Amino acid sequence: MIDIVNIVKKFENKIVLNGVKLHIPAGETMVIIGESGCGKTVLLKSLIGLIKPEQGSISIDGEDITKLTRRELYETRKKMGMLFQGAALFDSMTVEENIGIPLKFHENMSDDLIRKKVEEKLELVGLSGIGEKKPAELSGGMKKRVGLARALIMDPQLVLYDEPTTGLDPIRAHSINNLIIETQKKLDITSIAVTHDLVSAKKIGDRVAMLSDGNIVFEGTFNELEKCSKPVVEQFIHGNT
Repeated sequence: MIDIVNIVKKFENKIVLNGVKLHIPAGETMVIIGESGCGKTVLLKSLIGLIKPEQGSISIDGEDITKLTRRELYETRKKMGMLFQGAALFDSMTVEENIGIPLKFHENMSDDLIRKKVEEKLELVGLSGIGEKKPAELSGGMKKRVGLARALIMDPQLVLYDEPTTGLDPIRAHSINNLIIETQKKLDITSIAVTHDLVSAKKIGDRVAMLSDGNIVFEGTFNELEKCSKPVVEQFIHGNT
């Protein structure tokens, strides 16, 4: 489904992504790991078109999104959903309003139909009946679930997760990991998660790619990752200096 070929992204004089290559088949959950500041989120935002690379191509279903106009990109984004690191909910809106934003922006739907679809997604993430609550009334784990409901509201083919378990205690992190797995099974979507949480990576990922110094230095299963003898991989996995 996704082909990333020789992506280069710079910020001023700093090269963050330096020729990244990665292939992600349809229906797979790929986890991208790496130390903080290695470019994981930049790569994720490039995949959804929030950041445009200086070089290379990102093909989704055979369409290079780096060459799309803004209008064409809006249409392509309907196939995508993204769970941002902090859930990115609007405090002034209710849960229902937060989740319904993509439908109001992209679809010509009645309020009743939007409300129905929102409740369907809340049920999917285990939060039925909280549509009238405000984000301030929710726990961190609940906010993540609401963020996921919004990511799924357009019935996307591709869902992107930016540090889905960051800021959560082990019990709530375990719950979010299970939810990602359940969502994948129920909806048969392609998923990409960036994280430095190895417990989460092992649990949710079909395959793992490690990003370091702007390049993919490892790609394979988690078992293969644990056996990899590359110093940069061993240092990340085992915390060696």
